[in-house]
Amino acid sequence: MKNVDDLIESAAELAARGLSKGEIADELNVSRETASWLVERSGTTPQPADQPTAQPDNGASGPQDIHVDWSAIGRDSKRMSAIAEAMADMLAKHGEDVDLTIGIEKAGGPIATLVARELETDLGTYTPAKHQWEEGDIDELGGTFSRNFAGIRDRECYVVDDTITSGTTMRETIEAIRAEGGTPLACIVLADKQGLEELAGVPVYSLLQVISVGKDD
Repeated sequence: MKNVDDLIESAAELAARGLSKGEIADELNVSRETASWLVERSGTTPQPADQPTAQPDNGASGPQDIHVDWSAIGRDSKRMSAIAEAMADMLAKHGEDVDLTIGIEKAGGPIATLVARELETDLGTYTPAKHQWEEGDIDELGGTFSRNFAGIRDRECYVVDDTITSGTTMRETIEAIRAEGGTPLACIVLADKQGLEELAGVPVYSLLQVISVGKDD
């Protein structure tokens, strides 16, 4: 993707396929607020009869956000394996007793699979509440652990995702693991937009920290 118009077009395509705004945010690696703005700008959100349909406008100001496109890695299993090896190396400092890696769906799942292979751990997956989110209070929704993968069962674990945008999804996952009696020892992502060192008392590692530099308004 090269510019905002490309993101708006992609958001429209994903909305037309029936994805929620939370899923669109996940697919485009942007915040929920940015995903809402992109969908609205695409004109795929129904408008009141007395209001004109919004049209893509590259000049329109949207939420302050950074889009991370790591598809050059994701499309190639060899590149993914190399990235997973680097991520596993960063987590290995926590010792050899950890026997579970949790991937945050959707994008975190494939990465976590490869990280778990490198670390020789079991694999679990967590689907966050944002995948159900359209409008309203997301706090009323809840995420789920897949029963097709390993359970928490009072185990120590690592948490893997592709990006941290606001930290909300990672925090939710940490809290969900603790609610199941597990202990998250560390989190790791490809790119961190917040520059976090820890979240909810858990260390956060990233291969890349994306920092926006500009003048204050």
